Amino acid sequence: MINVTFYKHTDGFSGFEFSGHSDYAESGFDIVCAAVSSAAYLTANLLSESFGVSANVTVSDGYMKLTAEKSDNADRIINGLYQHLLQLEDQYTKDINVKITEV
Repeated sequence: MINVTFYKHTDGFSGFEFSGHSDYAESGFDIVCAAVSSAAYLTANLLSESFGVSANVTVSDGYMKLTAEKSDNADRIINGLYQHLLQLEDQYTKDINVKITEV
């Protein structure tokens, strides 16, 4: 299962952490893993490269953590990822778990 934790403070989202594999299908054919990974990398690149938000990103096999400086852009972009993953979670309830942690 892919576990996703979103970090939220009173002013909005400030980061996220992904861990695990969905095991929906074998490696190279896992559409759930591909969808989640693609969305995570798109979000990280949008924040840092397109909007210039300062962010720390850690990546390894089956793991990504991003923490961003507090900003309206970071909140909006990470919220978009959150909404996207909630929809994927509804479709693939055995493969994705999404939660929010207040920081």
